Amino acid sequence: MATITLEQEINPWEAQAARFDFAARKLNLDEGLWRVLRHPSREIIVHFPVTMDDGRIEMFTGFRVLHSQARGPGKGGIRYSPDVTLDEVRALASWMTWKCAVVNIPFGGAKGGVICDPKRMSIGEVERMTRRYTAEIIEFIGPEKDVPAPDMGTNEQTMAWIMDTYSMHQRQTVTSVVTGKPVNIGGSRGRREATGRGVRVMCDEALKYLQMPVNGCRVIIQGFGNVGSNAANLMRERGYKIIGIAEYDGGLYNPNGIDICSLLEHRQRNGTVLGFKGAEPADSLDLLTTDCEILIPAATENVITSRNAERIKARIICEGANGPTTAVADEILADKKVFIIPDILANSGGVTASYFEWVQDRQGYFWKESVVNEQLESILAESFDDVVRYSDAHGVNNRIAAYMLAIDRVAFTIKQRGIYA
Repeated sequence: MATITLEQEINPWEAQAARFDFAARKLNLDEGLWRVLRHPSREIIVHFPVTMDDGRIEMFTGFRVLHSQARGPGKGGIRYSPDVTLDEVRALASWMTWKCAVVNIPFGGAKGGVICDPKRMSIGEVERMTRRYTAEIIEFIGPEKDVPAPDMGTNEQTMAWIMDTYSMHQRQTVTSVVTGKPVNIGGSRGRREATGRGVRVMCDEALKYLQMPVNGCRVIIQGFGNVGSNAANLMRERGYKIIGIAEYDGGLYNPNGIDICSLLEHRQRNGTVLGFKGAEPADSLDLLTTDCEILIPAATENVITSRNAERIKARIICEGANGPTTAVADEILADKKVFIIPDILANSGGVTASYFEWVQDRQGYFWKESVVNEQLESILAESFDDVVRYSDAHGVNNRIAAYMLAIDRVAFTIKQRGIYA
């Protein structure tokens, strides 16, 4: 393995590109299609002013990257964070292309972001910033072009503002321009829990595949936001034992299992998991390398790297977050025979439910939550089977199998459509 710096290892675009290249080589992908799929089709950078509460005018920088429209409109979230970079947004857009193709839904990949710290802004400032960012990219988004969704730092309210801004410019209500909206303005039942539900489905399928029991299966979850908390609660109902929760401000550990319902109530009251009496305080980094059957990184990128991969004790890693494991760490974990459910498969419940929301908005007919959940679980279980079959057939790990399957589907569609010139 060539020597690389940690900075190179954790660059999300480089990590994505390395995995894409490896999978494309395994597929013997046509050189021309390789070039088409390796690069985003459009990258937008906007700089725009926002009037702050005290009357100051601040300048913000936003991005929207469309990786592919081969299989349908672009699809991908918008994140608000001081750490947003173009490389990160590029990588996330390409991952969305592969994620949509892995679960075989008719979207391409896109992603957006604004460099800001919403925690330090008032709700009025965030709204004004959101509406101006939407206006700056408005000609590039739409139900048949590119459909945004929530991501880190954004939520249902953010999507409502984007939908309203877009609708005001169109002079008609266009609910299908975004997904992840409140239910009363065109959102889908079951959408909020969908990514966490998908993580649980993937863990269920992995245990069946590896012939391991659910009861007593010890789980550590890194990140207790929407994905991590919903996964924890749904897994608790299934009989998993959640023994560790790692958050940005500290962690919790109880070898006998954490009462997730009580923890959710504690977090609701206090805004943090810290101080919960049903578990001992623990170092969040140490929890990643604590003995368990399943480790679920469900927060941010690059938490499993060459620095800690050798010490991972989990039998299964289910990637609730995007890009939590670096390519270098992948090689170390492969040597340790860790069964990885890669991000583009493991957290695809969110985009699958977003597809359901988009379909319902366009139909003007909305499904019961039981129907959403049933359809979601069916698609995800089938996708898990597709990936592990591909892995067995080609003698590659699950991540490369997922990439190969996705690239194959997108490349086939491009060949069918042809290259317009």
